[in-house]
Amino acid sequence: MQTPINTLTENFSKDGNLIYHGDAIHVLSRYIRNNSVDLIFADPPYNIGKNFAGFNDKWSSDTDYANWCYQWLYLCIQKLKSYGSLYVMTSTQAMPYLDLWLRERLTIMSRIVWFYDSSGVQAKKHFGSLYEPILFCVKDSNNYTFNAYDIEVEARTGAVRKLIDYRKEHPTPYKTSKVPGNIWYIPRVRYRMPEYEQHPSQKPEALMERIIKASSNAGDLVLDPFAGTFTTCAVARRLGRQTIGIEMQDNYIRIGLRRLGIASHLNGEKLKPPKKTYIRKNCDGKRHSQFKNKQLGLFDA
Repeated sequence: MQTPINTLTENFSKDGNLIYHGDAIHVLSRYIRNNSVDLIFADPPYNIGKNFAGFNDKWSSDTDYANWCYQWLYLCIQKLKSYGSLYVMTSTQAMPYLDLWLRERLTIMSRIVWFYDSSGVQAKKHFGSLYEPILFCVKDSNNYTFNAYDIEVEARTGAVRKLIDYRKEHPTPYKTSKVPGNIWYIPRVRYRMPEYEQHPSQKPEALMERIIKASSNAGDLVLDPFAGTFTTCAVARRLGRQTIGIEMQDNYIRIGLRRLGIASHLNGEKLKPPKKTYIRKNCDGKRHSQFKNKQLGLFDA
């Protein structure tokens, strides 16, 4: 069940990076100016029952969840500049609700599938889910930012197969790079990765880098209303954008302050990345050093 809106809000800022500690709907409606944001990336709770540092990601019905989404989506649209872009993620079950609602208000340019591998146990009575959907929407389909050359990837036809295009007047090798299609393979964040934080659905920096490079320019303002581990803001900052991140959970605010270089301490406590162990325990709880080398590299990609 959704928790009541907490209207108590505090903020932290440094060098063009702003963190709001509070509820997304309250912050969007009270503190973010209309027509001020170039790019919004929204990755809300999915209504599938995960625990986000004490927040239970479960609404009483699909309709209640969709209605909650419509509230913050309406505000996000207001905050976007006339040529701004909105990327939205949610579960495969809930995305049809958002897709139908958004197509009446924005132009949906792409329906992206982010897919990945799985090291865990998959479903045994149906086909397990190995992807998450992303909607790419714009206010004005004739005027929006899309930096195609900044996100090109290797083209198998030209770079690997080295084929020649004989349809042209002068036969020419196929181009070795291309703009990605709408199917993106990007590995999920694993425990061993340097970017890993303690969060049940952390999005990869590579995913955010592609979106931010494509739909914003240096100096633009990027907003994430459900900042979580502040990956959106951290990547946008590295790419020379200004950022706003909104987050209601104390634990994740600590991560954001550290990752954005806003603070090294909070309430007298040093902000540190999660401590990781690479030594496996056997079934009786005893540590065995022979497992250590086997663990190395398992989750590096």
